[in-house]
Amino acid sequence: MDLSTATWRKSSHSGGTGGECVEVASSPRCVGVRDSKDPEGGHLALSREAFRVLVADLKR
Repeated sequence: MDLSTATWRKSSHSGGTGGECVEVASSPRCVGVRDSKDPEGGHLALSREAFRVLVADLKR
């Protein structure tokens, strides 16, 4: 799933000190997740359903 042209945004739940920042990007087919400190280091590309499950699990 290609996210090369996606607009990445920092999660509102990322730490305020800059050390624990997660960025997300959305496309019609997937949601990307990456570490903002290493944006060229790769990302996870999850289906929208898998991302919903991940977020629900993290909230629990």
